[in-house]
Amino acid sequence: MNTPASPTPPPAFSAPVRLLIVDDDPLVRAGLTLMLGGDQGIDIVGEGADGVEAEELVERLRPDVVLMDIRMPVMDGLTATELLRRHPDAPEVVVLTTFHADEQVLRAIRAGAAGFVLKDTPPARIVDSVRRVAAGDPVLSPAVTRQLMARAAGGGRDDRADRAHRARGRFGQLAEREQEVAVAVGRGGSNAEIAASLYLSVATVKTHVSRILAKLELNNRVQIALLVHDAGLLDTDDGGGSHLG
Repeated sequence: MNTPASPTPPPAFSAPVRLLIVDDDPLVRAGLTLMLGGDQGIDIVGEGADGVEAEELVERLRPDVVLMDIRMPVMDGLTATELLRRHPDAPEVVVLTTFHADEQVLRAIRAGAAGFVLKDTPPARIVDSVRRVAAGDPVLSPAVTRQLMARAAGGGRDDRADRAHRARGRFGQLAEREQEVAVAVGRGGSNAEIAASLYLSVATVKTHVSRILAKLELNNRVQIALLVHDAGLLDTDDGGGSHLG
């Protein structure tokens, strides 16, 4: 039997994902439109050249996902992400950039971006990322996850100690099973992988993740991972990468 071409089986999503592409380079936008528009599970509803256009287009077109470049004129992608994610009906945002580990990427993730992919990511993986994010399964490129976590842990010893103290206090608000799920999310487990390791159903894992997000007032799984990392609960000696979703 032939295996699927995409990196992981696409999650169930009843209708095509409504996607808005925002990048100041018209050639990049054209390439992304050609690449992603050929997937029957994605409907490209519009294109924008900066953050101001992104806000206007989101209001008018109501996309499910925005593929957002970071560095743009007029309003950059970081500011646009922060503004968009403040709305209760905000679309998910996937940050698109040429940078592997940049403090601006961390800012975007903390602002609520659902994922981060590099512009040189293979087309099938970008398609996979968009579809998974639309289905509520945020992602980060495996190559940058560890670097991003290291960036999050930056600062002086006092800063790290203070951040760890605050993170552990928030982590302590969770029930024991929720803590186990949160740590598993921080290690990069998918819902199916977490379910298998903790002997739970996938539906139960999703319920725990939703409760964690609500209790801690977080936007997505990536922010759960950052909190777990800040609390010092991850095995940083593990040589493997993680995909956070």
